Amino acid sequence: MTELRPSEFDTLQGHEIEVVEHRRSPWRKLGWIALIAGAIALAWYLLGRSPVPAAAPPPPVVTIATPLEREITEWAELIGRFEASRSVELRPRVSGQVTGVHFTDGQFVRAGQRLFTIDPRPYTAALAEAQAGIATTRSDLALARSDLERALRLVEDDAVSQSEIDALRARVAAGQAALAAAQARVRSRELDVEFTTVRAPISGRISDRRVDAGNLVAAGEGAGATLLTTINAIDPLYFTFEGSEALFLRTRREGLDSAAPVDIKLQDEADYNWHGTLDFTDNGLDQRSGTIRARAVVRNADGFLAPGMFGNMRLASGEAQPALLVPDTAVQTDQTRKLLLVVDREGKVAAKEVELGPLVDGLRVVRSGLSRSDQVVIDGTQMAMPGMTVNPRRGRITAPADSAEPAAEPRATPGAATISG
Repeated sequence: MTELRPSEFDTLQGHEIEVVEHRRSPWRKLGWIALIAGAIALAWYLLGRSPVPAAAPPPPVVTIATPLEREITEWAELIGRFEASRSVELRPRVSGQVTGVHFTDGQFVRAGQRLFTIDPRPYTAALAEAQAGIATTRSDLALARSDLERALRLVEDDAVSQSEIDALRARVAAGQAALAAAQARVRSRELDVEFTTVRAPISGRISDRRVDAGNLVAAGEGAGATLLTTINAIDPLYFTFEGSEALFLRTRREGLDSAAPVDIKLQDEADYNWHGTLDFTDNGLDQRSGTIRARAVVRNADGFLAPGMFGNMRLASGEAQPALLVPDTAVQTDQTRKLLLVVDREGKVAAKEVELGPLVDGLRVVRSGLSRSDQVVIDGTQMAMPGMTVNPRRGRITAPADSAEPAAEPRATPGAATISG
C-alpha cells in the first residue's frame, strides 16, 4: 500500500470536500426557491382577499300619532287661605263679675244669643237712682212753670218787672234741660243694665271661653277690655290669595276681574270639590312683592271648612279654546328650546321647535310650532334622532276620559287647564 505524503493528503481531502459541496448545493437552492415561492403565494392570498361587508342594522321601531285635538279651559293655579267672612272679638261693655256662661265651647251660635252674664246689681241700682233724678227734675220744672204763669198774670197790673219775668223763664228752660239730662242718664243706665248680658253680635262658630264664672272683667276701649271669646262667621267663607301682575292683567283683559268662578281643593283632596266666585280685588299692587290681593266667596253650609285652612285654587283665565295635545314624555329639551320629533312619509325624522302650554291630565298643550297633521313620535324618542330613518308604527294619543284607566293626578305647574270637550 502506497503511503501519501501530508501535502498530498490535504490536497485530496480538499478535493473531496469540494465534490461533496458541489453535490449538495443544487438541493439547497431548490429548497430556498420553494420556501420563497410559498411565502409569495401566501402573501398574495392574504392581500388579495376582499373583506365581507357587515350587515346594516334595521331601522329602529318608533310609535307615531297625530296630536290630540280638544277644547281646553286654561286655569291659573294659586295657593290661598280660608278666612272668616266676619270675625268678632267679644269684649265686655261694662265691668263687673261674670255670673254666668251660657254656651258650649266651639258651638254654633246665632246673632242675639246670650253668652255671658255680668252681675247686674250695681247697674240696676244706678238705674234706679237715675230714674229718681228724673222725678226730682220734673218737680222742679213744674214749680218753675207755675211761678212763670203767676208772674205773667201780674204783668197786666204792673206788679212784676220784666226782669223777674225773664228770670222765671230761664228757670223753666233750665228745668227742661235738667229733665232732658236726667232722662239721658236713665237711658245710659238702662244700657249698662242691658250690657250686663253679653250677646252674640253675629252668627257663627264660637271659640272657647277665655273667662269662667266668678272672674272680674274690665270694660275699656279696644284691647284694653277683657277678651271673653271670639266668633267667626263660617258661611260663607272668604278664600284670600295673591296673584301676579301678569295674572291681574290677563283677567282684566278677559273681563274676569269680578264674579269669575274659582275651584278649590284641600291638601288631602285630588279633585277641586269646592267652588266660589271672585268678589274682591285690591285697589293696588304691593310695591314690594309685585302681587295683588284678591278673594273669593265660598259657600260653607255644612261648616266643614274652617278659617285658616290652606287650599289650591284655580282661576279660569279665558274661554274654552281648541288646542293640540301630546304626551309630556314626547317633549325633547335642547338647552332653552322645546322640541318634538316628527316623521315624514319616507320615515325620516325631523325636529320641530314648539311653544308649550300647561299640562292637561298628563298631556302637554302645544301652543305653536305643530300642525294637526304632523306625525309625532310618542314612543321610542330615545332611539330616534333628526335625520335618521325609522320604522314608524301607528299609535293614538288618548285623553283620560277616552281611556278605560283612571287618569293620574296632574303635576303642579304654574298654569293648568282642563279639557272641555
